[in-house]
Amino acid sequence: MDEKGFIPPRLAEIIADFRNASREEKLELLLEFSDQLPPLPPDLADHRGMDQVHECMSPVFVIARLDGERVVYHIDVPPEAPTIRGFAAILRTGLEGLTPAEVLAVSSECIQQMGLHQVLSPQRLNGIGALLAYMKRQALRLLEQPTVEAH
Repeated sequence: MDEKGFIPPRLAEIIADFRNASREEKLELLLEFSDQLPPLPPDLADHRGMDQVHECMSPVFVIARLDGERVVYHIDVPPEAPTIRGFAAILRTGLEGLTPAEVLAVSSECIQQMGLHQVLSPQRLNGIGALLAYMKRQALRLLEQPTVEAH
């Protein structure tokens, strides 16, 4: 791992798929991922306890929880925002199974490596970057919180 961070294997596979895709295929891949974002669990359906990523043009709600030592992200993006919804699904899939420390080490350059600048506006790319930064801040929060014994 260098000082710029690393890219976990699952995220690296997704990046390679995007990098090798044509402009049209990149948009199709984003839409496919958009359909793969799972619904929120019932206890989060009203977004209680979730934070909104205000830098995104569409309403994006995210919460990170620990499952053992691994981070689990729950993300809600309306279907009317397929671009950010697709990228949210990519990040959720690509960061799945990582510890908070590993999430913090993920390279922010992964977005550029996907070649999304060929198909998305700078404003959308900023929102995508903000989502990754937000997910990292949540991982840091999990890393810093004291461990609680189960009762």
